[in-house]
Amino acid sequence: MNIQKLPWAGIRVELEGFAIAIDPLYHFPASRLGEPKEPFFPLESFGSAIAVLITHQHADHFDPQAIISAYGADASVFVPKEIVDLATSSGLKHVTGASIGETFNVGPFTIIAAQSVDGSGDPQVSWIVRGGGKQMIHAGDTLWHGHWWKLVQAYGAFDAACLPVNGAVLQFPGVAPHSDQPICLTPEQAVMAAQILGAKTLVPIHYKAAHHPPVYTQTPDLMNRLTQSAKDRIHLSILQTKEIVTI
Repeated sequence: MNIQKLPWAGIRVELEGFAIAIDPLYHFPASRLGEPKEPFFPLESFGSAIAVLITHQHADHFDPQAIISAYGADASVFVPKEIVDLATSSGLKHVTGASIGETFNVGPFTIIAAQSVDGSGDPQVSWIVRGGGKQMIHAGDTLWHGHWWKLVQAYGAFDAACLPVNGAVLQFPGVAPHSDQPICLTPEQAVMAAQILGAKTLVPIHYKAAHHPPVYTQTPDLMNRLTQSAKDRIHLSILQTKEIVTI
């Protein structure tokens, strides 16, 4: 199983000549998060995908126009069940809503919707992808939660965990008072979560592209903290966009 890093939080998983994309993004929401700090590429430049998995509805994770442009309006798209109407209203024709614990078969892959906790309380899932005797998890932009132990008990240890690491603080519009608490995993939390999940490697996601104080502020000294926290605890696969790790 090959895991390819896409910009921001996206990944593409390839097995036996087939691929799925998770949270692929091309149109970065600059009006809210500022101009991106890394380049973005049309999704078709990474190759085809037989399905797209979306963790949640936020514009930095769900880019329906890019999905339609790259894979077609008839692409198989899996989303949390609560946002099916939103997804279909965007022009996507084949949208499947997933509940926690639900399992689907797509080509050589088995995909499972698992627990995740969103920083603004919106519906969100993690996606577990199995195939070729391997399994990985993509956790969207989850914050710390108590489901890590239940996940590994239910599904076994993971060959790779793709986890957010930028510990961002976000000023949500129309919400007061603004919180100073991270809305996704910090570097140290990501390492701990990967350890609990029994991951053989941690693939950091959800960092670099966005840092737009005071609206969106990435945690300081991110990469140094991540590498120091992971030292002697877990293997890190720090991928640049388009790079691949094989598990």
